[in-house]
Amino acid sequence: MTIDDCEYSFDQLALEVLPRYLEQLRNRMGKPIPMREFGVKGVGPKALQARYGLARDPSGCYVLIENAKPIYVGISQHVIQRLLEHVRGGDHLTATLAYRVARARHHHGATAAQAMQNPSFRAAFDEAVAYILSLDAAFIEISNPLELYVFEAYAAMELQTGLDAGGWNTFVTH
Repeated sequence: MTIDDCEYSFDQLALEVLPRYLEQLRNRMGKPIPMREFGVKGVGPKALQARYGLARDPSGCYVLIENAKPIYVGISQHVIQRLLEHVRGGDHLTATLAYRVARARHHHGATAAQAMQNPSFRAAFDEAVAYILSLDAAFIEISNPLELYVFEAYAAMELQTGLDAGGWNTFVTH
């Protein structure tokens, strides 16, 4: 019995498929894309897809990199759009990583929506967006949803992007 049409057993995923994806991702990390390319006003997903030779905005996994060190692994059904949201999203719902970084640097006792209305926190959020713009990114396409979800945790662990390792990944749900 399969889940989401994944053709592999868990053992095959763990021993063959995920390591192969990680090798692809590491190769891409060797030639990362500056996140500032996603922050250029007037340059949207279609233009970026063309720039990177993509026929469409792929489903896949991406990693954000600071000074050649991976610090965050994420997944999306539309990777280009998601990378744009990281640096162009204006709130805690779209620029979730920027919100997480700002919250870590500027603690608040309010709800996320309330914090975004606070000028002091908003300045911290804007600083976090600027920080993300200074990073690099790399991504690979993974079309199968199960493979994508399992790979996110695997890549975060292998690349050591957890909070305890100085990165920004956590899998705590809210």
